Amino acid sequence: MTEGAFQSLITAGYGVLSLLLALTVYMIVAPMFEGDKLKKRMAAVSEQRDALKSARLAKMETDNRSLRAQDKSVASKFVDRFSLERLLEASDLRDKMAQAGLRGQGPIYKFYFFRMILPLALGAFGLVFLVLLNTPGWALLQRIAGTLALTLFGYYLPGIYVKNLANKRLSSIMAVFPDALDLLLICVESGMSVEMAFARVADEMAENSMELAEEFHLTTAELSYLSSRRAAYENLARRNDHVGIRSVATALIQAERYGTPLGDSLRTLANENRQLRMMAAEKKAAALPAKLTVPMIVFFLPVLFIVILTPAAIRLIGGLS
Repeated sequence: MTEGAFQSLITAGYGVLSLLLALTVYMIVAPMFEGDKLKKRMAAVSEQRDALKSARLAKMETDNRSLRAQDKSVASKFVDRFSLERLLEASDLRDKMAQAGLRGQGPIYKFYFFRMILPLALGAFGLVFLVLLNTPGWALLQRIAGTLALTLFGYYLPGIYVKNLANKRLSSIMAVFPDALDLLLICVESGMSVEMAFARVADEMAENSMELAEEFHLTTAELSYLSSRRAAYENLARRNDHVGIRSVATALIQAERYGTPLGDSLRTLANENRQLRMMAAEKKAAALPAKLTVPMIVFFLPVLFIVILTPAAIRLIGGLS
């Protein structure tokens, strides 16, 4: 090795050592000028929560369907005047209304109003057209039984309507619930708080299911304002009477209480809810042949017999004549 090459090698070594020394000094000194990251992150979270609180309160003040709004409709006056809420008391009515997406005191007043009015209206209809006028031409006992059946149907009709509405709403939620759990898992593992994760997932899933977005937004508000976070998760399970959502609420409560990892639980629950959705689809597919039996007997078999037997009947008639 020549002397010039050796000198160049020494110079390059000094340059590398200088660069490493400068990087070491920067790594030691730089954190001193960054300040407290924890305080900055907590301040950002606090600002977001205050902004969310202000938006929720402003929306509650301006929304006519808010829980604070006082219902002055005809139904509410009628229910209060005749004390129908105590006379026609229904068990777990608020939970059933919440499951149907009907919140506040207004839908409850309307439920009791129609539960009182519909039996009277249908009973009067049966009394006039069945008993007095005897439109169908039935016997007296049949007319009385028909009138009583109409009256009972009017009494149970509001409950049937609320139940059907709740079933449709739950079907809309469960169709996209596993995907929402996947998004919630991504948000939680990225470092978001549970409140921000619920709010972000609600915004993302609004186009696919407004009902699920509404539930997640309501859970976000309850997590922020209720004294117990467990109550918010229990309310989520109570408003959506499904085994998958109850399992998620239980996992969130356990993670909140014992500090267990939430990511693994959400991943497992997302897979389980996806399997439940697949099992529900397979159940509907398995029940399809039984449901098609009656339409096939009534509509397809007569046509098939006509197509098969008509040529033979024509030949037989021709041969006999």
